[in-house]
Amino acid sequence: MRPMTSPKIPDSLRRVVLASNNAGKLREFSALFAPLGIELVPQGELGVPEAEEPHVTFVENALAKARHASRLTGLPALADDSGLCVASLDGAPGVYSARYAKMHGGEKSDAANNALLVRNLASVADRSAWYVAVLALVRSENDPRPLIGEGLWHGEIIDVPEGANGFGYDPHFYLPDMALTAASLDPDEKNRVSHRARALRELLSKLSHA
Repeated sequence: MRPMTSPKIPDSLRRVVLASNNAGKLREFSALFAPLGIELVPQGELGVPEAEEPHVTFVENALAKARHASRLTGLPALADDSGLCVASLDGAPGVYSARYAKMHGGEKSDAANNALLVRNLASVADRSAWYVAVLALVRSENDPRPLIGEGLWHGEIIDVPEGANGFGYDPHFYLPDMALTAASLDPDEKNRVSHRARALRELLSKLSHA
């Protein structure tokens, strides 16, 4: 990955509400945005409830969450919708990644999601998969030109988890080029190569020309 260049950030975007209460995402995004001089304030600290995510695409859900947070705070808002897509499962779990097991009668947890994924891939030869991240940044609730960045991170699913870092499907997401899982990566390295890092690069490229 080429080095990330820092665009000139408008003063109006120095404080941005993060439309998520996910602790893992907050850690990753804070690490990615801090060098740019952007303070991310999690929506929970501002009393913003979770937004509905009724859409079947990542970009629509990301925009819905960003506009929701901006409407309730009056601040610019950043939201992501991300998930795992598996080729042999027709792109599932996709936008339902965080509640994959719950939708099939299980609990909402990383462990349950991973267990279901491994069961659904039993005896399946094609284990190719990719993480998707879509970032949506709105300057205001009704911003007619939201900035959108998309990043893909390709790998394959393994049955036995490896690594103690990361979250979600990371312990089962194997990176052949690196010969380890996403959960085995040092957090700083993950922040350089992940789907979110790739989406951020695209977002920042657009921000520098906005």
